[in-house]
Amino acid sequence: MTPVSAGASSPVCLADYERLAEQRLDATAWAYFSGGSADEITLGWNRAAFERIAIVPRVLAGGPGGHTRLTLLGRSYAHPILVAPIAYQKLAHGDGERATAAAAEAMDAGMVLSTQASVTLEEAAKAGATCRWFQLYVQPEREATLKLVRRAEAAGYEVLVVTVDAPINGVRNREHRAGFTLPPGVVPENLRDIAVAAFPPLAEGESAVFDRFLAAAPTWEDVAWLKGETRLPIVLKGILSPDDAVRAVEVGADGIIVSNHGGRTLDTLPATIDVLPDVVAAVAGRVPLLLDGGIRRGTDVLKALALGASAVLVGRPIVYGLAVNGAYGVAHVLRVLRDEFEIAMALSGCRTLADIGPHLVLLGAGR
Repeated sequence: MTPVSAGASSPVCLADYERLAEQRLDATAWAYFSGGSADEITLGWNRAAFERIAIVPRVLAGGPGGHTRLTLLGRSYAHPILVAPIAYQKLAHGDGERATAAAAEAMDAGMVLSTQASVTLEEAAKAGATCRWFQLYVQPEREATLKLVRRAEAAGYEVLVVTVDAPINGVRNREHRAGFTLPPGVVPENLRDIAVAAFPPLAEGESAVFDRFLAAAPTWEDVAWLKGETRLPIVLKGILSPDDAVRAVEVGADGIIVSNHGGRTLDTLPATIDVLPDVVAAVAGRVPLLLDGGIRRGTDVLKALALGASAVLVGRPIVYGLAVNGAYGVAHVLRVLRDEFEIAMALSGCRTLADIGPHLVLLGAGR
């Protein structure tokens, strides 16, 4: 696919990519990528919460030496915008995660690869040098979990991102209405050789949710066990509670991603930006905090960092760019967001990330 040509219909912001992606994707893929759980209240809150936060700039703060560089878990990054883990990207484009990894490398963006990627973790790592974080779903059998971890280590991944907020799928009514199923040729490639446990039939009175899925779900003990089995830093993704954040640090987590799974698990979870300040206070700088959920503008990145995040992850806009124009689309999404962020910094009086702080934001301004 060739790059989108310049012109009146060319996308100039992330919202444009969303509009164009809806036209490109079939109805079932659109429902999968864009939908949330139940009534999609959390999905809406993620955006509305950013819109309620105003920026109060500082002026006459120019000068040389400005940049967006940061160090995160032992590696330097050109900017604090990472690609979130997104499953089954071949639903959006035939090159899937390979295209996203190539685009992330071109734009100096760190990338987190999903366990449920539609290419192998080895292929993704070869496609883009910045694809070095691996999102891990803890498997029911520890042997299967370790198999994924060892593959990630061998392929050069540098961080394990353990998702902790989805022991079972949410009630995704939009997907149900669209009749979503994976088409032929799109499978979770990293799980091909993972044996799926055969559950016995439920006994009378047993619950599939409690007696099957939750009974096999990971616990804090599994995180502590995993910490002892790998040299890689472990970041827990899906923390909203300050108490859980404190416990994550206590069991050895090296970082936390404040996330509500993009509004795809339990509906009416709070917006991530709303809970971020309390989590920041609870963690008290002991580990880096990242945030995802609702990032659509460079000003959103600025607001997240002002409230204590070290970096942000971007999900749906990445796949929208992929659907519209493959690797070119993903690269443009990342470029636009980084440009907007740098402009927001400059207009707020920030020459480096160290200048960004809570003094720049006014909470509840849009109520």
